[in-house]
Amino acid sequence: MSVAAVAADRSVCAPLPVLGRDVRVPLVTGGEVDYAALDYAASAPALQRVWDDVAAYAPYYGSVHRGAGYLSQLSTDLFENSRRTIADFLGCRADDQVVFTRSTTDSLNLLAAALPQDTRVFVFETEHHASLLPWEQRADVAVTYLNAPRTPRQAVDTLEKALAEREPYGPALVCVTGASNVTGELWPVQELATAAHAHGARIVLDAAQLVPHHPVDLAELDVDWVAFSGHKLYAPFGAGVLAGRADWLQDAAPYLAGGGASRKVSRRTDGGVDIEWHTTAARHEAGSPNVIGAYAIASACQALTEAGFPELIAREQELIDRVTAGLAEVPEVQVLSLFGADAARVGVLSFVVEGWNSSHFAAALSAEYGIGVRDGLFCAHPLVRTLLGSEPQDPGECGAPEAAPGERSLNAIRVSFGAGTPREHVDRFLRAVKELVTDGARWNYRTEDGRCVPDRA
Repeated sequence: MSVAAVAADRSVCAPLPVLGRDVRVPLVTGGEVDYAALDYAASAPALQRVWDDVAAYAPYYGSVHRGAGYLSQLSTDLFENSRRTIADFLGCRADDQVVFTRSTTDSLNLLAAALPQDTRVFVFETEHHASLLPWEQRADVAVTYLNAPRTPRQAVDTLEKALAEREPYGPALVCVTGASNVTGELWPVQELATAAHAHGARIVLDAAQLVPHHPVDLAELDVDWVAFSGHKLYAPFGAGVLAGRADWLQDAAPYLAGGGASRKVSRRTDGGVDIEWHTTAARHEAGSPNVIGAYAIASACQALTEAGFPELIAREQELIDRVTAGLAEVPEVQVLSLFGADAARVGVLSFVVEGWNSSHFAAALSAEYGIGVRDGLFCAHPLVRTLLGSEPQDPGECGAPEAAPGERSLNAIRVSFGAGTPREHVDRFLRAVKELVTDGARWNYRTEDGRCVPDRA
């Protein structure tokens, strides 16, 4: 086989097999088809490698930490080795901590709870709600929301100006995404980190959409913390990570109070208790930890590392180019973007179709073509409103558009893919878009509980 043929074959077949790749789903028009999972930005399917590793460990599952039995000791070693594997994957510095959480949302809420009093947080309105909202839960923390930038340079300039003007000059935190969950566009993380540190601020990177697609190195990016979810990283077992500087985490009260977070508890003579809390990551990991979730993340990190990010990125870029070129051939389709059509991005694109309600279009892709995408505001309401040029009071709710089929409502369609996506799924998606725009839906649809669904009456 020639080099060109090998390259072509590699672009067709997914480099990392995932669960569900052979699942057949029914079509309303009759028959079945292999399900095309193009909603990776919501939850990526589990890598086959991750599933196999978890299945091999499952019979040996035991309580983590302090158990004398063999399975408990084995599980404890697995849990702590997973922490080290993830630290290596993230390029953690020697004194960084890796804290296991439930998700990106949980990680950023943990960090919000650990902020020193009177911290000022700077966050762009373009963030996912997981990184936009946690800071509001602290009455003693001030939040500055920054307007959506239209270029990476404008993002850096906007942040520098806001930081320079802040009063009083106290602790500050910048929260920024690595890749947008709406547009897939890459943000200038390293430049934003430089700006933050130049003005005495720290920075946390929401890497939920970045870490499955690109290497994330804390030391190289010079960020203070990184947060992400296992279910975006081909490890959907209910775990997440907050990794980075230890000092604010060590100084804060435990995120949850309970066993595992405490080193020693004793009664006082006045009837109360004295508590000595851990200063390690255990301080914020009270209760029985999700060892399977932690191990799944570590397994995914190893699989991505072994596959090689340069090869994965090159292959994904082929799919991105294919999707963008295919959508550009349909005049009725408008791809949403902050930084312009030529901006670097991961495999996440959102668009609207002239004359279509986005929920109707997504429902037709699923029911008539077996293609799973997402529609709505993607838990990034301010960003989608900005991209659609809407007013703040315009109707629109994440996952529940009010408009009936054929009527416009404030929502968009998102297609997302990754290392487990075969090219056939992308080609089927593009063919379906063109056919729906040209010929219309072949089935009738109705609104039910705020969702557009096939009318099976």
